[in-house]
Amino acid sequence: MPQHRRRILIVDDNEDTREMYAYYLKSVGWHVEVAPEGETGIALAQQPDGFDVIVMDLSMPKVDGWEAIRRLKADERTKSIPILLLTGHPINGAADVALAQGAAGYCRKPCPPEQLEQEIEHLLAAERNA
Repeated sequence: MPQHRRRILIVDDNEDTREMYAYYLKSVGWHVEVAPEGETGIALAQQPDGFDVIVMDLSMPKVDGWEAIRRLKADERTKSIPILLLTGHPINGAADVALAQGAAGYCRKPCPPEQLEQEIEHLLAAERNA
């Protein structure tokens, strides 16, 4: 029986950041899709195949991470997908606000890819045990 290939969506406006994390996560077995801003990220997340986790930046053009989280958590198709924030957002308390809006975790940039993978695995283990 084939093993489920884990799916992750990375939503970040910085191309280098998207490429770095996508490359690393693919190398450790993830199926990775990327989006340059929230609107595209929302559309990808709503696709039937779904994702195991979404890694989301907060500060992006068009639809930012704050709005994307609100929309994803209000949508029946996407509300159960855990969202891990990956941001250098300068606002004090940003993590608390994002967690209150439905994000499941928070990782501050710069974040080495190995640390991001650990955060994702920790988040998914917590979701399974909840």
